[in-house]
Amino acid sequence: MKKGKLIYEGKAKRVYETEDKDLFIQEFKDDATAFDATKRGTIRDKGIINNKISKILFDLLESKGIETHFVEQLDDRQMLIKRVEIIPLEVTMRNTVAGGMARLLNLKEGLVLSEPVLEYHYKDDSLHDPLINDYHALALGMATGEELEFIKKQSFKINDILKSFFEHKNLILVDFKLEFGRHKGKILLADEISPDTCRLWDKETQKKLDKDRFRRDLGGVEDAYQEVLKRMTA
Repeated sequence: MKKGKLIYEGKAKRVYETEDKDLFIQEFKDDATAFDATKRGTIRDKGIINNKISKILFDLLESKGIETHFVEQLDDRQMLIKRVEIIPLEVTMRNTVAGGMARLLNLKEGLVLSEPVLEYHYKDDSLHDPLINDYHALALGMATGEELEFIKKQSFKINDILKSFFEHKNLILVDFKLEFGRHKGKILLADEISPDTCRLWDKETQKKLDKDRFRRDLGGVEDAYQEVLKRMTA
């Protein structure tokens, strides 16, 4: 599959057209950003690692009945994906208090929630991806009620699958971000699933093995990403 015109470049990925109007090529970059791109850097081989991790997790989810935009891995940095119209909502699933939830509610990071929490955020960096609810999404025409209900059910199912998977790899799935898109009348899971979009802690030591090491200047960022991939492929 030949790479055509660049149609989108984000903080972590580039997306290209192909000769098939229904298929795109998604290329993973080593660029790292935090705090709505006000902090920038590079994580060596991050694009390669995130491509491999996303491939493994998309395959896992597909095997459990979750339809995704993933088609196949093309090389170390690129995957073939279905063309989707991204719904401008980021879904955050939280199992343990961290990050924005800790700040918003003045809670101690690491508090295990009695049940998973689903949040919707409006995708807009200039507004810092504000927290919204389903009434906002409906009133502003971001999604229909049927679509939101489907996204909610899929998100909780994905959480169950990934939480169990990572637990077997001696990792805690603290929280993670999902994006969905429309493709030929269906809602598909899109974007990526990686240490860029998940908070993953070592089950025994609570060591952070995700992008928080970059956000918080903790060091060992490359090693953390490599460790996640190593555990997933062991």
